[in-house]
Amino acid sequence: MIAAVAALPASTLLVLGVFGLVYLGMVLGGLPRLHLDRTGVALLGAIAIVGAGVLTPEQAAQAIHLPTVLLLFSFMVISAQMRLGGFYGAVTRHIAALPWPPAALMGAVIAVAAGLSAVFSNDIVCLAMAPVLADACLRRRLDPVPFLLALACAANIGSAATLIGNPQNMLIGEVLRLPFAAYIPQALPPVVAGLLVLWLLLAWPLRQARPAGPGPAAPAPAPAPATAAPDDEPRLDHWQTLKGLAVAAVLMLVFLFTPWPRDVAALVGAGVLLLSQRFHSSRVMGLIDWELLILFIGLFIVNHALAQTGVTRDTVQWLAAQGLRLGDPGPLFGATLLLSNLVSNVPAVMLLLPVADGPHAGPTLALVSALSGNLLIVGSIANIIVVDAARRAGITIDWRRHARTGVPVTLLTLGITAVWLAWQHGTLT
Repeated sequence: MIAAVAALPASTLLVLGVFGLVYLGMVLGGLPRLHLDRTGVALLGAIAIVGAGVLTPEQAAQAIHLPTVLLLFSFMVISAQMRLGGFYGAVTRHIAALPWPPAALMGAVIAVAAGLSAVFSNDIVCLAMAPVLADACLRRRLDPVPFLLALACAANIGSAATLIGNPQNMLIGEVLRLPFAAYIPQALPPVVAGLLVLWLLLAWPLRQARPAGPGPAAPAPAPAPATAAPDDEPRLDHWQTLKGLAVAAVLMLVFLFTPWPRDVAALVGAGVLLLSQRFHSSRVMGLIDWELLILFIGLFIVNHALAQTGVTRDTVQWLAAQGLRLGDPGPLFGATLLLSNLVSNVPAVMLLLPVADGPHAGPTLALVSALSGNLLIVGSIANIIVVDAARRAGITIDWRRHARTGVPVTLLTLGITAVWLAWQHGTLT
């Protein structure tokens, strides 16, 4: 083995070294002794590939899957419009003010978070809802931890319902050219079942719980901004919210019933929203997750450089000769689960897309990568966002507390998904 590696060309060894360091950074969340997060590591890896002459700048640009980047950017603009219009905060405050018992409130949080995440980015939904939800629970003297965990888990599960619910689903849909309308019926049954499982697990301990504040529901006396939210949290702007919802609704219809490329349609929708007399474009651009876009770009370049060496092709062929075909339903399911919790779901999907083949591949990658995010806090950016929002509100959610919910939710939802996929596409082997 050592002799075989030593016999590789110097350029291949360089690419292997860069690839190894980049994905070590994905596992660790950065590189030791360097102030680099995953985005910084991916960007430096891409710079090393171009700087060493492995790829020319033109070849590196061609390695970037532009439709995915454009689709992701466009929905970031739409979500930014909704945040600036105060939509997410208003919805969360409305739910929190409902005169319902805790278990019913839990169901409302799960349903709304999942529904919004299926259309908008799950990360954006958690970023906007978590501070308001934490404050609302404290005002009603409810334990905020189960509700925040419900928000994070429901956002991850709900995002699997469509090909625009999270970044990796956008990538899967664009690269594999999956029909938007055909994917939803394949994903919706395990998603709905998973949300029901989540509610049962979290609502059961709340059945006897009652709010300690005055009155049956003890709502906040006034819809004041959440204490953990920014001081300038926008109040609900009906016109701006209506614009964002209208564009999102039109895009859903376009995706469902027309052959118009999703990236182009979404870009047009984002352009319409940028034509605003109320919000300066710089405010919208300030809410774009540029780091996630750069992470995508860097990983596209690094992965393409590795593919050019032929190492990935040879590795896949060697595994197939040993009886392990990564593209088969069972191995693809297992590899997606493992890699999603090792390097996070976006890099995992990028690694596995080249072997994704057959009608089972797209739904398997999309469902398993999204549902696997609930296992550990680091498995999903949405989890990290919620935990950070809780910490700023003085609420502690450590990895043990998260795992008590995340592990059973993940195992049960993945079990349901495995049975569903087996029934849809044949027995998992």
